[in-house]
Amino acid sequence: MQLDATDRRIIARLCDDLDDSLYPYQALAAELDITETALLARLRAYREAGVMRRFGAMLRHQHAGYTANALSAWQVPDAELTRVGALLAARAEISHCYARPPLPDWPYTLYAMIHGHSQDDCRTLADRLAQQSGISDYTLLFSLHEYKKTSMRYFSEEAVIPNAC
Repeated sequence: MQLDATDRRIIARLCDDLDDSLYPYQALAAELDITETALLARLRAYREAGVMRRFGAMLRHQHAGYTANALSAWQVPDAELTRVGALLAARAEISHCYARPPLPDWPYTLYAMIHGHSQDDCRTLADRLAQQSGISDYTLLFSLHEYKKTSMRYFSEEAVIPNAC
C-alpha cells in the first residue's frame, strides 16, 4: 500500500490519544481537515491492506489492579516455537509474546510478558504454562520500575506540519 501525505498525517495523529467524545472520529477528521467518511474509509483500507492490524485502547494495568508483571523467558526448541508461542499468546494475562534467537550465555528463545495481581499470580501462571506446554526451562524477570510506556510513533516529524499534503 502506498501511503500519501494524508495517510502519514492520519497515522501520526493516531499515535496519540483520541478525544474523550461520543464522536472521536468526527473530531479527529475535523482536526485533520478531512471528512469523517474519508477518515473511516482510510482506516478500513489500512486494515484490509494489513497496514494496521488492530486499533484499541491501552489500559494502564497498575490502575486496574495488576501491580506485578514479569518477563518470562522460555528455552523452547525451534520445532516447538509455534506451538508454545500460540499457547502463551492465547492467555489474557500475557500482553506480549515473541521469539528471538538464543545467545551463547542465554539459551532462551521465547518471551512473554505476564501480568498479575501479585508476583505469586505471575509465578502460578508460569508454572501452569510450563505444565501445559511441556517446557520446564524458563525464568521470570520481574519489573521493578516502569520508566516508559508508550505506543510506537510513526511519521511524528511530519505531524507537526499542518496540512502537510
